[in-house]
Amino acid sequence: MSNIYNEEHRIFRQAFRKFLEKEAYPFYAEWEKSGIIPRSFWQKLGEQGFLGPSVPEKYGGLGADFAYAVIINEELEKVGSSLIGVGLHNDIVIPYLLHYGTEEQKQRWLPGCISGDIITAIAMTEPGAGSDLAGITTTAKLDGEYYIVNGQKTFITNGIHADLVVVVCKTNIGAKPAHKGISLLIVERENPGFSRGRKLEKIGLHAQDTAELIFEEAKVPAHNLLGVEGKGFYYLMEQLQQERLIVAIAGQIAAEVMFELAKNYVKERKAFGNSISDFQTVQFRLVEMATEIEIGRTFVDDLIERHMNGEDVVSKVSMAKWWITDLAKKVAAETMQLHGGYGYMEEYEIARRYRDIPVSAIYAGTNEIMKTIIAKKLDL
Repeated sequence: MSNIYNEEHRIFRQAFRKFLEKEAYPFYAEWEKSGIIPRSFWQKLGEQGFLGPSVPEKYGGLGADFAYAVIINEELEKVGSSLIGVGLHNDIVIPYLLHYGTEEQKQRWLPGCISGDIITAIAMTEPGAGSDLAGITTTAKLDGEYYIVNGQKTFITNGIHADLVVVVCKTNIGAKPAHKGISLLIVERENPGFSRGRKLEKIGLHAQDTAELIFEEAKVPAHNLLGVEGKGFYYLMEQLQQERLIVAIAGQIAAEVMFELAKNYVKERKAFGNSISDFQTVQFRLVEMATEIEIGRTFVDDLIERHMNGEDVVSKVSMAKWWITDLAKKVAAETMQLHGGYGYMEEYEIARRYRDIPVSAIYAGTNEIMKTIIAKKLDL
């Protein structure tokens, strides 16, 4: 990665690691038990300049390149997958504001996003619509100076904490084709008619606040429209390359962490008078995992560089998203098995990793959808 990282990047990574060693690692198990990451952690991230690093300096950001985002996402995943909400805030939601927001919207919201006073989310999925975004039923009808929003969203990352939500809705229910009626609307915490439903209980990602969002005649100022009405679907498509690359990066790190956990364990664990790592069957399993993980690292590093160069790598990012997250699931199963009975105990990190990683093959577009995208790009 010599083409991407310089000395400033390395200093930044060291500083962020020290921050996490003080502010995240000691408390992560507690956050998992309480089911949420405290807002105070977000504010500490903001105070140290770890939120919105890509935002231009005039809005309070660092004006940093994407390599800083990669560093932040890699180091957060090493702590635990429940910190994905920070990456979503930094590298998925904030870019919508940067690319499609008016100057007034940027001035109003970006400084708070950087300080940690505003936590963001994006609301696409509904109880009856996931990958098929054209099938959403949440509506926004213009009434004077307000949009009246009705509908429900689910599986929303940062849903409990969110102060600002990019809501995917239909402003023209009669549009043909349906996706031309989709718009993006910024809903704020205090907007009348906007409320939270349940904080959802999940198999994994226990500290990540995933929630239902409810809109009942919600009044949202018309000037909260993001970009042009009816262009929402196109905006979503434009931003999905980076979103899926972020997921691939996290999956790669998860696989690397789980491999190290297993390697260290089998070297220490004794059986029949020897370390488990002395057995050829164990060595071969670790060798096979190490090889595939190395292939994944080479692939994702190349895509990071291409993405930073502004290349259209949607097809390859879709490949990376499905292949690396599937690899991470396989590594989770293999490494838990190598831990034996202890791998099933909550006191061992591998147990948490095992239950956290499967959802990465579902969110940001299921891996089946990734294959559909790739098929179209292959002219199939």
